[in-house]
Amino acid sequence: MPEYEVTLEKATCDGIFACLTRDPRFVEDDDGLATIDPDADPVYDATGEETVTVEDDRIVATFDDDRLEDTKQAAEACPVNAIEVREVGE
Repeated sequence: MPEYEVTLEKATCDGIFACLTRDPRFVEDDDGLATIDPDADPVYDATGEETVTVEDDRIVATFDDDRLEDTKQAAEACPVNAIEVREVGE
């Protein structure tokens, strides 16, 4: 399975939440904008291999699972292009 990195620019996000319907790891944060929580999906268990870091207004999460397409769909659904997904390894 490919390892992939998801970057969410909080400053760009405007809380439309189209991403939440494509990938349940995107959730609403206390500030009314999207964030990433690997444990938020009740169907899939997080493996513990995920990393999520927050730097200023940027959230970067790394995953190694079979859900890359879900995450790409979430990024494509974002009308303000606040989400970037890129494969970083195999």
